[in-house]
Amino acid sequence: MRRAFAVSLLVFAVACNDYPFELPKYSFPIAEQRVAAPGSAITVMTQNLYVGADVDLVIRALATPDPTDDFAALMFAIETVNKTDFPARAQTIADQIASTRPHAVGLQEVSEINIDLRPLGVDAVVNQDFLALVQAALAARGLHYALAATSNNVDVNLVSGLVRLRDHDALLVDADRVTVDAAGGQNFAVNLGQVADGVVLVRGWVYAQTMIGGVAYTFASAHTESNLAGAPAGLLDQIRAAQVGEMVATLGASARVILMGDLNDTPGSPMYGVLANSGFTDTWRAMRPGVDGLTCCHPADLSEQTASFDQRIDYVWTRGLGRDNGTLQGSIERFGAVPASRVAGPSYRIWPSDHAGLVAEIR
Repeated sequence: MRRAFAVSLLVFAVACNDYPFELPKYSFPIAEQRVAAPGSAITVMTQNLYVGADVDLVIRALATPDPTDDFAALMFAIETVNKTDFPARAQTIADQIASTRPHAVGLQEVSEINIDLRPLGVDAVVNQDFLALVQAALAARGLHYALAATSNNVDVNLVSGLVRLRDHDALLVDADRVTVDAAGGQNFAVNLGQVADGVVLVRGWVYAQTMIGGVAYTFASAHTESNLAGAPAGLLDQIRAAQVGEMVATLGASARVILMGDLNDTPGSPMYGVLANSGFTDTWRAMRPGVDGLTCCHPADLSEQTASFDQRIDYVWTRGLGRDNGTLQGSIERFGAVPASRVAGPSYRIWPSDHAGLVAEIR
């Protein structure tokens, strides 16, 4: 039976304090441990790979009582996926990894797309495994980036299984320089869940406890809940804060932590406050004070000529990598924010993703 998104969100509004779960109190008394970094730098990269279309348009169509707009929204999304050509974009992302050689790479919106509408008489077929495409591109460049951890997130199953979209987080490590002692991926306890027939929004995160040059580092990467039209005011802010709070609590007092990802919220948000008040340093703000560092977003079809970002929602946070005087040294740059980073697409030059990525070197 068809479930409108408004009905789905109503579940949140009928419980105590407007939420059916108790939002945690955000006080994590974890003192920042200032441990001098070894002589060599640690480099990380975070990149939202971008599924290739505005999935929210499909969700909104599915959530309306009118079923006649569903197929048109789906076909428009498929057309956009073809225009944004992830196999081509994977090559330029692999080039960036090859040129900067990060020890760890956090990837979000690592999608598996399987669409075949030929049984309906529609010539629409898409089969793309984003992780396999990125790893193949890296291997072709002689690089050995191993999958340390992955988590299963968004799951879309439409048209009786003819349309499947599965979304993951993934953490890659340079197998030539990084030894993984323990790793894993998990879903957050607080999620939106089902928002329309065949659409389940569950977010998660991944981590790896590693040794590099005899020194222990923990890497973590996440994709917290994004904004969604129709959600009650403030709900998604609190969900993101709860999700990040769960990461902080689970990571505990690890001495050296680099936490990165598409956290879908801006400086000053509750999410930002959880990290800032838990001993973590916003690497961009520490290394490039006064520079906006916007990372989102290119239009859905990736067709714009120059970046017109208006949000900073992608981050690299560190704990335990500062010097004794509290300063954090190194560099951080955006990837995918200048026209030179575009790649040839089927019809025009396209950006590597709808988000800029970040590459941080911490010395």
